[in-house]
Amino acid sequence: MIGKTLSHYKVEELLGSGGMGVVYRAVDVRLGRSVALKVLKPELTANADRLRRFFQEAQSAAKVTHPAIAQIYDVGETDGMVFIVMEFIEGQTIRWLIMRQELDLLGSVEIALQVAEGLGQAHRSNIVHRDIKSDNIMVTKEGHAKLLDFGLAKLLDQPAGPPAEKKELPISQTLTMTQTMVGTVLGTVAYMSPEQARGHPASQASDVFSLGIVLYEMVTGELPFRGESALDTMHSIVFDEVRPVTIVRKNLPAELQRIIGRCLRKNPRDRYADANFLAEDLKRLKKEIESGTQSSLFRGHRIQDFLDRLKTAVPLQGKSLALAAVVLVIVVLVLIMNINWSILIGPLILGLLIYRYIRHRKRRLLNRFVSKAAKIQGVKAIAIRGDDITVVVEKAQANIYIRANSMIDALNKKLYFGHPVTLAIRDDLTREEFQRLLREPGISFVSNDVILESPEKPA
Repeated sequence: MIGKTLSHYKVEELLGSGGMGVVYRAVDVRLGRSVALKVLKPELTANADRLRRFFQEAQSAAKVTHPAIAQIYDVGETDGMVFIVMEFIEGQTIRWLIMRQELDLLGSVEIALQVAEGLGQAHRSNIVHRDIKSDNIMVTKEGHAKLLDFGLAKLLDQPAGPPAEKKELPISQTLTMTQTMVGTVLGTVAYMSPEQARGHPASQASDVFSLGIVLYEMVTGELPFRGESALDTMHSIVFDEVRPVTIVRKNLPAELQRIIGRCLRKNPRDRYADANFLAEDLKRLKKEIESGTQSSLFRGHRIQDFLDRLKTAVPLQGKSLALAAVVLVIVVLVLIMNINWSILIGPLILGLLIYRYIRHRKRRLLNRFVSKAAKIQGVKAIAIRGDDITVVVEKAQANIYIRANSMIDALNKKLYFGHPVTLAIRDDLTREEFQRLLREPGISFVSNDVILESPEKPA
């Protein structure tokens, strides 16, 4: 396939293969961009009805846009081969990061939150992923999560039949049918929901169950349901209760166990209805982990969420529209009502103080970023020059990218004035380059174990 052209996509490199097909890196010769091109296995597309439903699902999935979802660009068929064209993601899968032990608690929660928010966007459009697993989630070089293969898992469904034919199948029959249809591997079986294992259609709650398994795997390093065979694993998913993460790994928050436990309920009605509700709880958990506090009152959660939205909802983006509107209202009132200017001195001074507070918000947010980033293990120094932040680390592991970029994203969302902040994480500086950076203006943090050397005097 290397060097061939399917439609207007030139295949350049093999990326991998799986139960559904082979993935290549290709170039869209019309737009000049790299894409991921997955050629589907012939046995998946031989059934005309299944293929039709796949095209319909892919068209629906392509309409879902979110930073945490790999975008679908195109689907097509040429020379007897059916393919789907997706956004090309440079990064590593969650499974790879778990094997390398590059994820910490906060990084795992952040990934789950990003995926839940993206998945929630799809759920609002009544689209179900059906095949969430650690191999289908990638983390980019910038530390952002990307959920892959939307629109593909529809091929796993059985062809629609009359209602009388839709009945629960024994697990052994479901397993045999699934393996025969799509060559399912053990890795996919381990992320099934109980209803999928029983042969029932997947729903939003099924996605929640699978994402709960991924979160469990990230924070413990192991899968919650395991067996010597695929059949044993499916039996465990349907009948066995999972070991709490707080027992598998000590010192994990009880709130984390509550969230995972709710995701992994056997009855879909007992889980989060969709990923949007899961994202709300993950967002609160992330705040608790960062602050070191625990909140227990549901009403308190709601009040805090309202205050957070209120603080960030003021439309001061761009040229400070809200402030301009306030000034305009005051001027109009003065002109219409012939108000004495002297009584406006107090409000004007107050307005000036408020303006100064908002104007310096960026500096306060940057200081808060430095305070949090300095606590990340492995951070040696932080430099801020204008809108560019450089974080020097011993080793640029995934958990550092995830946490630092998450903080930058949150900072930029809260900006009222100025340009967004950019972040660079460096672990490739030479000794001389690092020492030179330490002497330049803008250094905001230096680790205690870093030694500033005296500059060498010219001979």
